[in-house]
Amino acid sequence: MRTAALLPAAALALFAAALCATRAEVIDDILGSLSRGVSFLERQHEHINLDGAVGFVMMQAELKEAVQTWPHTDSVSWAQRTAAVALLNRLDQSLEKAVTALKMNDPKYYREFEPLLTSTFWMIPQEWRSTDPSLVYPSTLTSECYDEQLSDKCLTLLLGTWKMNGTPCIVTKPCRDTMTHFGCPHYSLSHQLLYFMIGRMRGCNNLLKGDTRASRTNMTEQNYQDIFCSNMMKANQDIITNGLTEQTVDIFIENIMICGLAGFSDFHKTDWLQHILRLQDDEVGCFGRDKSFVSQVIGDELLEQLQPHRRVKRREKILPGEFLFFPD
Repeated sequence: MRTAALLPAAALALFAAALCATRAEVIDDILGSLSRGVSFLERQHEHINLDGAVGFVMMQAELKEAVQTWPHTDSVSWAQRTAAVALLNRLDQSLEKAVTALKMNDPKYYREFEPLLTSTFWMIPQEWRSTDPSLVYPSTLTSECYDEQLSDKCLTLLLGTWKMNGTPCIVTKPCRDTMTHFGCPHYSLSHQLLYFMIGRMRGCNNLLKGDTRASRTNMTEQNYQDIFCSNMMKANQDIITNGLTEQTVDIFIENIMICGLAGFSDFHKTDWLQHILRLQDDEVGCFGRDKSFVSQVIGDELLEQLQPHRRVKRREKILPGEFLFFPD
């Protein structure tokens, strides 16, 4: 599965900003961006697929935590919290409609990942940590080292949804070997991290049980998350150095969202947030991608109307007003 990364990334930045009492104008910018994103969901809720819905559920969980911990220091802060509460109410209503439609449109995929569609599943960080440059791989593979079908299977084994009333927290050797493989790039890296995060949130106590490799004897699940996010930080730094493009913006945002949710505060950089906010279409509310890619959030029937002769992977979708131009 793939998550709709950008809106939750902004929501987690909002949560961090509320905790740290960041400048009021930054919070206003984020609230405005999230409001436009929720407006998009309100209009397109019937077409949102599971990956997109999971992204909005993450946003819902983060907003709930933000409004509960919002510092009531002055009238401006109180007004911003009031706006966030109103935004959360809108999100709750539209997301309920989206999940209902999803259950009807793709019942098998819905059943396999249903636990991820409740905001209480997603644990918001209570403590923060930073990445470690010394954990960056000396080199990385040039191609992805995971298979999407295997990744989905490994997640359903953790969730216990691999069959009706299935046992959760099952870790097979192929899953463990894939999710602990060092040197993986891009989406493989983010899926490795997501695997450990979902395992922790599901209550799986020992994902590494059965790993007999001598070199991994003292490795903990947190060690793996430290390694993955340190490499995802390096990837994002390289992307910014080389210039954010339509080919790199998706993984750039996904890294911020997932590592932020894992508790790595150094992904919350003001300049990175501004890069993200500039990508939003102010009228439509969604965020742009190049036309050679397909987004992750709406249904096949609308995709067929927009591009009737184009073949795409199942569950990869195109949105109205999706495409934006990126600056050089």
